[in-house]
Parts: sequence; structure tokens; C-alpha cells
Amino acid sequence: MDERGAAGARPDGKKSPDLGEYDPLTQADSDESEDDLVLNIQKNGGVKNGKSPPEETEDPDSDVEVGMTKEHSSESAPEGYPAETAGSLEQKAAPSLMPYLRTAIFLLTVVISMILVLVCAFLIPCPPRDLHNTWNRNLGQGAGGVLSPLELCDVNGDDLPDILIVFTALMNASVMGVSRPSVTVVALSGMNGSTLWSIQLPEETRSVQCNGLSLGAAAGPVCLVTGTSKFLSLLSASTGKTLWTLNSIHLSSGILAAPAATLPDVDGDGIRDIVVLALKETQPDVFFILVSGKTGAALGGPVKYSTNGEGKVIGPLVHITSRGAIYILFGFGNVQAVALRDIFTQARNRDNFPAMLQQEEPEWEKRRSVNLSELIDIYSGGVDFLQTVKASDTNCSNLLITTKERLILLRGQDLERRWTLELQNISSQPVPGYFGADQTLDFMLQAQTGDGNKKVMVIDGKSGLPVWNQELPWQRQQLDALSVMTLDKKSVFLFWADETQPVLQSLQPGPRPEHPGLHHLYLLHPVFPTVLLDLTNATDKVIASAVGINDLQKDAFHITVTTTATSEKQPGFLSVSKLGLKWAMMSQGQMVWLKDSSTPKISRGEVRRFLARMKFADFPHKVFMNPNCHCNINIMSPYEPDCHS
Repeated sequence: MDERGAAGARPDGKKSPDLGEYDPLTQADSDESEDDLVLNIQKNGGVKNGKSPPEETEDPDSDVEVGMTKEHSSESAPEGYPAETAGSLEQKAAPSLMPYLRTAIFLLTVVISMILVLVCAFLIPCPPRDLHNTWNRNLGQGAGGVLSPLELCDVNGDDLPDILIVFTALMNASVMGVSRPSVTVVALSGMNGSTLWSIQLPEETRSVQCNGLSLGAAAGPVCLVTGTSKFLSLLSASTGKTLWTLNSIHLSSGILAAPAATLPDVDGDGIRDIVVLALKETQPDVFFILVSGKTGAALGGPVKYSTNGEGKVIGPLVHITSRGAIYILFGFGNVQAVALRDIFTQARNRDNFPAMLQQEEPEWEKRRSVNLSELIDIYSGGVDFLQTVKASDTNCSNLLITTKERLILLRGQDLERRWTLELQNISSQPVPGYFGADQTLDFMLQAQTGDGNKKVMVIDGKSGLPVWNQELPWQRQQLDALSVMTLDKKSVFLFWADETQPVLQSLQPGPRPEHPGLHHLYLLHPVFPTVLLDLTNATDKVIASAVGINDLQKDAFHITVTTTATSEKQPGFLSVSKLGLKWAMMSQGQMVWLKDSSTPKISRGEVRRFLARMKFADFPHKVFMNPNCHCNINIMSPYEPDCHS
């Protein structure tokens, strides 16, 4: 063995190469490590002269090596080079927290919503709601006197008509406990009958009118009060406060003969004006006074006319012809007319007048005498009622005249008779409504019979012939019937009568007791002309009634004023009650089959299904102008057009 072999040998028998000596294995490992280092630096952003070698690309097959290289380079990347930092672990952990965060937000929203619902349900008071729409209110002891017609008006702004009633009550005076009469006007809530406001008036009242006159939207609804002597005042319907009162000096030589009527704006202030009819205290003369609707001041002096006639006061009623001529109709047992232009020129003592008063109606003027101040005769002979009713062929109105023996319809344009119905002992004012399908207004009227009962009938508005009639027991003071529109362009009619004896069939199962002494409110629908619906009854004397519309619920309600039957020395107590019609029809209405009915009976289920679908309608409080007719119609009520501009 030579010396080199001995020197290179190790004790364990392996050779230990010399450092300066070339070892192929060691050199190969060293070259591979250097290549890996260069490759790693280039893959982690290493550059050569500011650019990466374009020819060096990543091997897609070396997944493990690339992953390890990226992790290694992220730990050792120099400053200034874009590299993944240690925050990459947080970025990987963040998506795993988002589902929990979204769930927590959702649950929190649900909890907050439930809390708000509970607060609204239990803590916040809901508006009052009367499911049955019925109530009864005792107004106290009355003292007789003039009871003006009921007026319905939305006083408190809840979209439900309220009730304004004027009555004379007994008030205890402070001196020796003596009772004295006091005239009171009270506004009752249509919802529950509570008192909204109440004021005392200086005299008995003929009427309270809350429709047809307005001082503008800012002023709110207003009501015009006409007394029986010298009181004329405009009240705020919301509060009852007086807005203006006519100075009684203008009525120093007379008293008010009838309720005031509203006119077009004749003084040019943008507010409708008023005309009142007054009666001389010592002479059989009448005079008109024009009053500003805005201030209550008289528009000039009184205009006097001599009139012939005896009987009930008629009018004043404003009528506008097809040409736009405005006439004031009035009379005492007869109907006369005077042009508003003549009243205006004489009141102002001048010949010029507004443009709206320049129109004339030739057919009306033919009835005038040579003297322009003469009155126009319309009808003479025992007139009890005068009404304007919408014409079927135009949007203008006709004139309906009622006497004790006949019913006459005059064409509003030329005063020609459309028809005349002869009938004895007419005892109430005809009530317009749509009974037929021709969209012509028909009329329900009542007449006394020889045996003390009354005959209720419906008159066809086109021909003047009866289309429905029934004799019913009723020996008390006659009350006007009422009508209310439905969405199917029909009208239901309401009237009072005593207990009827035909077969009764209840809408509800079970027997129904009979009480011959009761007064009953009956409903007639044109679809079922052989059946009356008995809605309710009363034992006290019924002295006034009215019907209103709940437009939100498409329902109607009936208001009844009754007084207890007492002696003349002991005044009775006044009561006001409200009855929801749909509730009454479905809950306590009784079917009354009329006698001599040849048509087959209708089943209770059929009537009930029909009544359940019935909806009542009202018309907006506005006025429109027909371009082919100068008559402005207040479509609040299609029955009595309000021909005001």
C-alpha cells in the first residue's frame, strides 16, 4: 500500500476527500443548490437589469416545488418587492367568519322588527273603530220649538260625516230654579256620537247648511245658519266659532221667511254669495237681500216685490237655465221667479252688472210682463214643495212641483210640462232615486189613505206613472223617505211605517217576535221589489232622519232623532241614534213579503248573498261644467243639482 492510500484512509474505513481535491458527488450537489437558488430568486421577483428573463417560465408539473418555493420566498422576500405577507393567514381565516356575521345581523334585524310590531300593537293607540256602526245619544229634555233638518258634514276631518242638530232644550236658570228654553246647535261625532262642539244661538233656527259655501281650503268647512227671525250667521264647522253675522239693521222692517240660498260670486271676491228672502211684518210684501259670502255685509239695499199667494213658503231656490240665465224661484203657495240680474241692479242702484248676469232665457222672458221688474209666474195653486232634479238628457235640471193632488215635472229650459200625475192626499216631499235601469231619476212619495194608513209608491221619472206601490199602516206625522246610491247605479229607499202583517222571514234563523206598537224602518231595493227589509224599530216618536255615506268602507248609515211620548206640559227627551245599514241588513234585517205578490219567493240565502256584496257610493264635493250646458251641477248629490258657478 502506498502512502497516499494510507493517508486517505479513515479509522472507520471510509475515505475523507481532501478540500482541494475535486469530488464529483460534492460538486454535483453544489451545482444543483446554486441552480435552485437562482431559480427561486427569479421566481420571487429577481430581475436582471430590471427585467425578468422572458424565457424562464414556471413548470406547471412541479406543483410541490412551486408551493414550497412560494412559501419560502414569502418569508425571505426583500423590502420593496410585492410579496405575500404574514397577513395572508388572516385573509384566509376572514371568509370563514362572514357566514356567522351575516347570521348574527339577520337575527338582530328579526328581533328589532318583532319589538317594533309589539310596540305598535300594544303601546301605540289605534284609531277608534265601531264595528257595528251603531250608537245612541241622549240630548236631554227638549222644549219643543222648531227642529231644523239634520245636516251631515265632516267636522273633525276623519272622512266620516258628523251630525249637526239644532234643538231647543230646557236650561235651569239661576233665579229660583226656573227652567228657560235655550236654542243649541251641537255637532256629534259620526263615529261614536260624542260631542265635538256645542254653542247656543239667539233664536230658533230654520236650517243649518254646510254644503255649497266655502271660504277656501285654508278656512276649512263652514256652515250657514238661518234663524226664524233676524239671525243669519256663518260658522266654522270645525269649531262652531262665528265667522260673521248679518247686521240685523238690514232686517229692521221684516223677518227671514226661509233658509238662505247660495249664489254665484256676484261681487267678484272669489267667494260665493248669498240671497235671503224676508217678509214684511205689516205688509204682504217680500224683499230680497244680497249678502257677501266672505264678509256677511249686505251687497246694496233690499229689493222689494209685491206678491200674491197664500200657503207654504216656497224657496228661495236658485235655478240656472241651459243658456246660463240665473233666476230665483220663490212664492207662497205658488211658484214665481225673478231674474238675479234684476235683483242685483236694483240692490246696487245701477244698470251695469257682472258678465255672468248678462244671459237671458227667451222662453222664461216670454212670461214676463212689459215692466222688467215684474215677477215671472211659473205655477199657481197650492204648492207644497219645489225641487230641482237632474235631467236625464242633459246635465241641467228640471223643476218638480208637488201639491196635495198632483205631481208636475217641468222642463227647466222652457218650463214645458213633461208629465203630470194626479194623486190624492200627497203628504210628503218626493225623494229622487234610481229605481229603474234607464238612469232617469224616479221618485218615491207617500200619500194618506182613507183608512188612516199610507200608500208608499215609486213614480217613473220618464213617464210619471207608478211603477211600485204598497199600502202600509202609519197613523203618525208623515216623514220624508230617504234614498242612497249604490255602486251598481241603483238606489235603495228607506221609509218609516208601522208593523206589517204579511209573512215575515228573518235573514237569521230562528223565530221573530211581533210588536204591533213599534215603528219600523223599511228598506226597498229595486232588485227585490216584492220584499221589504225591516232594519230596526222604535217605540218613541220619530221626528227627523238623515242618511250618510262612509266612503272608506263603502257603507251607509241612518240617523234617527226621536222624542219620548209625553204630555204637552211635560216635554220629552231627545235622542239621536246611528244605524249602520250593512250591519243592520246582515245582522238583524227581517224579510217582509208583500201581499198580492205573484212572483215566486226569493230564498233567504239569495237575498243574503246579494246584500253581502252591496256597496254604497257617495259623490265628491265638487262642481263641474258641461260644455253644452251652462248649468253647473254639484255632483255631491245627483238628485238635486246645485246650479252654482
